[in-house]
Amino acid sequence: MIYRFRVILDNDTEDDVFRDLEIRESDTMEDLHNIITQSFGFDGMEMASFYISDEQWNQGEEISMFDVSEGDDQVKLMNETSIKDIVHEAQTKLIYVYDFLNMWTFFVELAEIVEEAQGVDYPNLMFVHGQIPDEAPQKAFEGESVDNFNEFEDDIDIDDYQGLDFDENWN
Repeated sequence: MIYRFRVILDNDTEDDVFRDLEIRESDTMEDLHNIITQSFGFDGMEMASFYISDEQWNQGEEISMFDVSEGDDQVKLMNETSIKDIVHEAQTKLIYVYDFLNMWTFFVELAEIVEEAQGVDYPNLMFVHGQIPDEAPQKAFEGESVDNFNEFEDDIDIDDYQGLDFDENWN
């Protein structure tokens, strides 16, 4: 069977950037990683991980490129995990993070499962929409904006020793 995915760049701009692709259900998560990076024009040399997601796109279990686990905590590895073991009719959403320094984040959703077509090479890039920006979109965190953060907002004068209970000339 062939899985058709839509891979959408998590970007807060008005321009949608996504790719539609096809891949065999028996291929590995590493194969899916490779077609995603190629379809968006990345060289594929940066660290990346998939995360199983629920319907609200909450990040769950990690499927990593390399084993970076410590002790008894074992993680699933892309090259050892087939797509059909992670994605199926009941579990259709993944989050894909590429390049942990820049945090390119993509929503990956299974659109449909179809029969393999004769004469088509898989994986197959079916459709391209939008250009990827030069830099990864900045993430806005819930709560206060990073731009509005002021570490001195607590109104404490660090040079005023009168209200503190210590001798500034203790030595």
